[in-house]
Amino acid sequence: MNDVNHEAHRRGADGEPVRLGALEAQVMEVLWQASPQTVREIIEQLAAPAAYTTIATVLTNLRKKGLVCTRKDGHATLYGACQSREEHAANIMDHALTASGDRAASILHFVNTMPEDDVALLKQLLLGEKAD
Repeated sequence: MNDVNHEAHRRGADGEPVRLGALEAQVMEVLWQASPQTVREIIEQLAAPAAYTTIATVLTNLRKKGLVCTRKDGHATLYGACQSREEHAANIMDHALTASGDRAASILHFVNTMPEDDVALLKQLLLGEKAD
């Protein structure tokens, strides 16, 4: 998978993190589970039936947003996630912190509302320890 500008992975054209519609999110879930796949393979894994052209259009839109990369395998076009689920989530969190106007206060509020297990994991990571 190598046809997408790497900078496009981080942000949409307007600098905002890429937001996903409901069907786009379902398609990305399939691709985050396993990549690359053909349109037909993706359709087979969706919870509800979808038309080939609908999913092909969704994949085209996701490619324009920098989330999906393509490559050819013979006559087939294969689609894959070119940004991990974790990278995508981190980009959304970074944007939310920037938009908050007070990163420190927002992080503090977020940490204060985290479950104990997540706080323990965060402490572990900040100390440079390997996560369990």
